[in-house]
Amino acid sequence: MGRDILFSIMRENELLVRRKKHSSRTTNSYHCFYKYNNRIKKLKIHRPNQVWAADITYNRTIKGFCYLALITDLYSRKIVGYDLSDSLGLTGCVRALKKALYQNKITEKLIHHSDRGIQYCSNVYANELKRKKIDMSMTEGNHCYENAIAERVNGMLKDEFYLNQTFFSVVHAKKAAKNPIKLYNSKRLPLSLEYKTPNYVHQHAA
Repeated sequence: MGRDILFSIMRENELLVRRKKHSSRTTNSYHCFYKYNNRIKKLKIHRPNQVWAADITYNRTIKGFCYLALITDLYSRKIVGYDLSDSLGLTGCVRALKKALYQNKITEKLIHHSDRGIQYCSNVYANELKRKKIDMSMTEGNHCYENAIAERVNGMLKDEFYLNQTFFSVVHAKKAAKNPIKLYNSKRLPLSLEYKTPNYVHQHAA
């Protein structure tokens, strides 16, 4: 039995540990920056580095929250860039993007998809993408459904790789996030990838 089926059975029988309801809002879409249309609604994803999905999730520390910016390749489900910081400001998202660009040199005809949060709509972030000739796409109506894979990866890291715990500090959270993301990319065998790892699919796609 694979991990996905096991978690489905556990969820149906209410055997999964419930997440704490207290949370931190990570999206502020009420701003004056330009909001792009959703360009991937009916797009068939057929290769790595065709669409990257960006999202921000929160982690708890004993002093409050810190924020994990993730960029996930939609074809391989690989986390291609990430950054954890103590602020919802722009800096963490830009660092995650630069890490993704540094590790993935082939960005021709790439689409960057995200929610309409102020971080992704900002001129600084948009200019980083335009400089690399990367097209921008954003959610329009139902945010969680239009960026579902990015949301799901966030949940996996918390539910399966224990990033839902409370950390002592931001430094502790940064150290704790590194290994789960590495394990997710190199060890997890999802049914959607025919039980191949995200790293393998990203590197060996035809």
